[in-house]
Amino acid sequence: MPERERVRSFLETPVFQRFIIAVIVFNAVTIGCETSSYLMERIGGLLHAVDRIVLGIFVVELLARLYAYRGAFFKDPWNWFDAVIVTVALLPASGPASVLRALRILRALRLVSAVPSMRKVVNALLAAMPGMASIIGLLVLVMYISAVLATQLFGEVAPDYFDELPTSLFSLFQIMTGESWPDIAEQVMGEKPWAWVFFVGYILMSSFVVLNLFIAVVVNAMDDNNTSAEEQRTENQLTAVLEELARLNAKIEAMRAPRDGEHDGHDSHTPTKLRT
Repeated sequence: MPERERVRSFLETPVFQRFIIAVIVFNAVTIGCETSSYLMERIGGLLHAVDRIVLGIFVVELLARLYAYRGAFFKDPWNWFDAVIVTVALLPASGPASVLRALRILRALRLVSAVPSMRKVVNALLAAMPGMASIIGLLVLVMYISAVLATQLFGEVAPDYFDELPTSLFSLFQIMTGESWPDIAEQVMGEKPWAWVFFVGYILMSSFVVLNLFIAVVVNAMDDNNTSAEEQRTENQLTAVLEELARLNAKIEAMRAPRDGEHDGHDSHTPTKLRT
């Protein structure tokens, strides 16, 4: 087996993949420990040493994958994702770039590329982006229309919340998230009792309809991805079966060829014996 094939087989073994996942989780914990002044005073040197060792493991793993897959390495977006994260970790963390040291925690995002179930979720989110863009546009339209109405209707009653359009947009975003909206509604309804119609209608449209559409789009995208994956798995199994049948047929033909030759030879001698 060529050297590249051995490296590729080793990288794809479940044991190595679990080891990388464990290293990612361990590194995320150690980086979190560095935020504690108590731990840094006592084991700060050890944490820094562990950080450098983990970074070395990530670099070696990335180089091994680049060596094993060569050009195919750059065809996988997840490989680009891992390469960017490791490259950011290699940038100097002193001087003007000292703020980049905080970005080391981004290594924890490598769990997304290392765990297949997480990759499926992210792929589903990416597949749902076109539908989500339409829903975001609808939500922005609902918020803008509601903010204009609220500014005109409630600007004088509650200037702290609806004095101008930007203030109204922020207040309606707060209402959409369900944060302190009863206090806002109570202040407005003290002067305009019918205002509950506006608030109830807006909450129903923004929270219970538009936002729930996000969940529907993502779930639909995940179902489509699962269906596509199942179809691809079935196609691969069918291809493997057809290839196995072709190999068996070739073996059968190879076994029948000598027998046919012997049979033909026997028939060619028989008439000669009869003539004698």
